[in-house]
Amino acid sequence: MDILANVISGYIVEVGKFVCKCIYPDIENTVHFSSNVENLTKEMKTLTKLRDDIKEKVEIAEGEGYKPKAEVIKWIEDVRELENEWVTMQQNIAAAKTLIYRCCLNCSLRSEVWTQAQNSIQVKLCSLKNGGESFGSNLMEENYRMEKAEHLPGPSIKDQPAARKNLDKILEHLENDEVGIIGVWGAGGIGKTTLVKNLNNELKQIDVSIRSKLSFGVVIWVTVPKPETQIDIRKVQAQIAKRLSLEVDTDQGSEESNASKIYQRLIKQKKSFLVILDDVWEAIDLDKVGVPQPKDHAGSKVIITSRFLDVCNQMKIDTEMKVYTLDENESWALFIKNVGDVANRKDIQPLAMEIARECDGLPLAVTVIGASLRGKNMAEQWEDALESLRKSEPNATYVRDKVYQVIKWSVDSLEQRGNRSDIQSCFLYCSLYPASIPTDDLIHCWWAEGFLGEHDTYEKAYNRGIAVIEYLKNVCLLEEAHEKDCVKMHDVVRDVAKWIDNTFGDEHSSVIQAGIKLIKISNVEVVSPSGKRLSFITQGIWRLPVNCPECPKTTSLLLQDNKSLSKIPDKFFLSFPVLRVLNLSYTRITVLPSSVNNLGQLRALILKYCYELKELPAIGNLCNLQLLDCDSTELCCLPEGMDKLTNLRLLNMALGEFMESIDLGVFHELQRLEVLHLPIRHRGVVGATSFDEISRLPNLTSLLIYLDSSSISILKSDHTWMKRLKRFQITVQNTTTHHEVPFNKSTREIRLLGFDISNNKVWLSSMLQFASDLYLEECMGLTEFIRNNSFDGLKSLYIKHCSCDFGPSEEGSGQFDDPLPNLEILSFYSVDHLKSVSDFGHFLGLRFSKLRKLDILFCSSLTCLFNVGGAFSVPRHLEEITLSHCNHLTELLAQFGSSQTTFVSSEIPRVRKLCLVRLTPLGTF
Repeated sequence: MDILANVISGYIVEVGKFVCKCIYPDIENTVHFSSNVENLTKEMKTLTKLRDDIKEKVEIAEGEGYKPKAEVIKWIEDVRELENEWVTMQQNIAAAKTLIYRCCLNCSLRSEVWTQAQNSIQVKLCSLKNGGESFGSNLMEENYRMEKAEHLPGPSIKDQPAARKNLDKILEHLENDEVGIIGVWGAGGIGKTTLVKNLNNELKQIDVSIRSKLSFGVVIWVTVPKPETQIDIRKVQAQIAKRLSLEVDTDQGSEESNASKIYQRLIKQKKSFLVILDDVWEAIDLDKVGVPQPKDHAGSKVIITSRFLDVCNQMKIDTEMKVYTLDENESWALFIKNVGDVANRKDIQPLAMEIARECDGLPLAVTVIGASLRGKNMAEQWEDALESLRKSEPNATYVRDKVYQVIKWSVDSLEQRGNRSDIQSCFLYCSLYPASIPTDDLIHCWWAEGFLGEHDTYEKAYNRGIAVIEYLKNVCLLEEAHEKDCVKMHDVVRDVAKWIDNTFGDEHSSVIQAGIKLIKISNVEVVSPSGKRLSFITQGIWRLPVNCPECPKTTSLLLQDNKSLSKIPDKFFLSFPVLRVLNLSYTRITVLPSSVNNLGQLRALILKYCYELKELPAIGNLCNLQLLDCDSTELCCLPEGMDKLTNLRLLNMALGEFMESIDLGVFHELQRLEVLHLPIRHRGVVGATSFDEISRLPNLTSLLIYLDSSSISILKSDHTWMKRLKRFQITVQNTTTHHEVPFNKSTREIRLLGFDISNNKVWLSSMLQFASDLYLEECMGLTEFIRNNSFDGLKSLYIKHCSCDFGPSEEGSGQFDDPLPNLEILSFYSVDHLKSVSDFGHFLGLRFSKLRKLDILFCSSLTCLFNVGGAFSVPRHLEEITLSHCNHLTELLAQFGSSQTTFVSSEIPRVRKLCLVRLTPLGTF
């Protein structure tokens, strides 16, 4: 019996244990499962709120033109993905809760669900929360802010009531919610571009608190390229992408891919956008460009300007606005503005008013004619001008009647200067270029063609070229381009120039295919045997005709910017026996065929930026060559026959590693050379012997050269020959240095790189007597050299990576005269031991009496800018100060002998620009 009882009791115990294992964990799971889920839900809500706060801050900042950091954008996306996972997980949790009181097998389900929630949700949640909190206020890219609108240069419409009325009308359309696309149309030269440029500039200044519907996030200006067959969508996309700081592939990438990127960027903006498409000749599909339809993006607008109403209609404009000619009063006011008060003289005013009426209110015509008559003080000149205008024969189209003939009269009336300056020819030559025209390139071609005087020096020819360009700009036949040192022709003016050349010039005087997308030049259709000038600029040409027909009259052949052109047929140049100008810049040619040596009349051979050009053939027969420009090429040796180019005036040749192969005596034969630029390529420098030859060139006025520092000791110490140089940049460096800087045309600069001054004091002192700028990098012996010499001509001193001990802050060298009495610009970059500018000045005996600009960057020992008091005071003429990355700079001005520092306007009365960058310790200013 006891045995049975023991068995039963044991069984009961085991059953009890089993039940406990099921019931108690189930109860425990039930309680903890619910609380865990509740806690996780709260944490997700906290993360979501953090995300919403960050997203709101980002959107506000984007609306103000700032750009969010990439990691912030990714974090927001990661939170969104976690939210999607949480939605799915909640479904599993709900299923587990419904089984909470059922059999114990569901305990494992709850456990499995919670484990999954912990692994896939809780871990990521914790990481994202920490990541979001770590951002703080650093959500946007530093030093980046996209302006709402970029200022566009151009004439103002101030005091032009009709134009102001048109601008106000456009502003009203922009505020109309029913209007998305606005078409502004009218004749060429009517003032459409001027109108919308002024609109763009006004939107930059407008008070959006009063007119909130004009608070566009970004205003995008696009100058639409004129199509030959169809609009080049990629060029439109490239301008939009550049404005949005967006990377797109405008060469090989598909239009669809670029459009998608632009579309995504624009729709992500919280604020609306305005896109201005100027000078549209054919309808543009906004979807193909990537511009969202305004009706799908609230508040956004598109403005197009065109000469054709049907183009506006094809683009499905919501409203159109025609720009009309000026009325008589406004036309007269604009005419007076351009011609000057001479038009109000009693004997001239009636004639002037008739001429203004002949312009028929077309702003371009009024401006051009008015400017061309400026300074004409004789009534007979005005009578002749009026008669010339009235004799213009009417043509079939409005453009020829009201624009072409007027501009042709302006061209006909250009001042003639005999054979020494053919301004009409200079003007017509500009039409060979499709867009911006580099000033130097244009002048060199004019000079080679003989428009600036056949026998003048380069210096005189260049000066005359500048004068002609300014003259053409003043009569509104040329204008400034956006690019530096470039000019451009207005589209209408270029069309008129071509029309004049083809209609009134010699038969087939020019063949202009510039800007047209050609793959190859066709012998029959393009190259005309009677053409005087052939222009194939910027086309994508990769093949030239093997059997090119002879062109016995062609004097200019412009093939630059054809970046796919890599080979020129061997006999190609035999077809151009009288060629004077050959430009192959920005092509991929590796060699020139030997037939170039047959161009006995060639004056200008321009091969700039032919990065793959490694050799030139013999060129000794080019006896009339005046200009040889091989800048930024890969030439490995001088071409054979260089010493025969006795008429050469300008030589710009990139030096590679071939300084040893420069034949002695080459420069001696180039006695007419005026401009010699030998920019460095790789490790090329010139030795002392060649430099001495160069120094004896009697007509040299401009020199850019790199000298080997090891040969300086054998250079002659007499450098009085440098007096005749109007500009120079002489760099002394060792052959391992790889350093090149742009050449400023107005500079007279000595640059020393890795140079021991103390061992070359005599040579350097002699040269510096003729220099205005001194650049020192990694040099030794600087302080002693300056203290013991005087350089009255130096106006700027740039010191970089030089370890100099400037001694304590005491008067030190005060007994000496100021060694740099005319110093205007002083720059330090990563200069050790520089504690203050005062120390530098005291130690060297500098007074800074004319210092106006001071730059100090990455000088880790700098603690104070100036110590004021005693014998030293802040330079009284100092206007600009730039301080950057000086990690120990604690104060700008320190009172000498006092712990108190001040920075008041009376200390530096002329300072108008103070730039401080990353100066964390700075406490007093």
